[in-house]
Amino acid sequence: MSGAAATRGRVAIVEVGPRDGLQNEARPIATADKVALIDLLAQAGLTRIEAASFVSPRWVPQMADGAAVLAAVARPPGVRFAALTPNLRGYRAARAAGADEVAVFAAATEGFSRANLNASIAESLGRYGEVAAAAAADGVALRGYVSCVTDCPYEGRVGPAAVARVARDLARLGCGEIALGETLGRGTPDRVAAMLEAVLADLPRERLAGHFHDTGGQALANVGVALAAGLRVFDAAAGGLGGCPYAPGAAGNLATEALVAYLAAGGWESGVDAARHEAAAAFARGLKGGGGERA
Repeated sequence: MSGAAATRGRVAIVEVGPRDGLQNEARPIATADKVALIDLLAQAGLTRIEAASFVSPRWVPQMADGAAVLAAVARPPGVRFAALTPNLRGYRAARAAGADEVAVFAAATEGFSRANLNASIAESLGRYGEVAAAAAADGVALRGYVSCVTDCPYEGRVGPAAVARVARDLARLGCGEIALGETLGRGTPDRVAAMLEAVLADLPRERLAGHFHDTGGQALANVGVALAAGLRVFDAAAGGLGGCPYAPGAAGNLATEALVAYLAAGGWESGVDAARHEAAAAFARGLKGGGGERA
């Protein structure tokens, strides 16, 4: 670790490629390949990895092997594996499979919520009440996602107050961390700053994470704005995996390797070995076959 990195502090990276990046790839991906990717990511120093999704296999067939993936991954000390769980049944399956933490997902607009979840915002939050109660009883960390924090493919620009309201509702539900998802990759630094100002008026920076897509080439600039606002957790996907089937034209997630390099250049410590991660990124790029994310 360089002296400059030590003076700036630590930034945590949540690797979302194995779930968010792969789940809508059109070509079936072998369980063994998913496991190999996750193991490479852990070997590179990533300690928070979103590994599986326990939604209906009818809707997301690519993630039908979540239990098998979690059963086969190496579990080095200090690495936490997360799973997306949209309901109590999914939560129970994730816990039985050994997920260390779980996540639920909401949207900042009614249009995206109905397209992505087939429910209104209020209905989606109501569904998560049972998940939150079970997680609290089990002492399991619960994460919340907010999609479309600057732009929605159905409603256009999203007001910061709408994002703050959903983030606040997720916090009240019991989400210890809330990832703010710039789903379309159209958000500019000034608009991201305005959104963060609204959310931070209600929630402390320690409970927030940034989740940026790179469609417009602004993801790293938006990370810079979020860092300046005090956020210290960011989602990224090895090889830039991902996209969004409900957001035409949206490109993949911010590439983990780009985020690692950006943080290092700015004097931040991520704990990720860039050389080892390149092997994971190359493997991830080899798995691409089209598609994108659902949440």
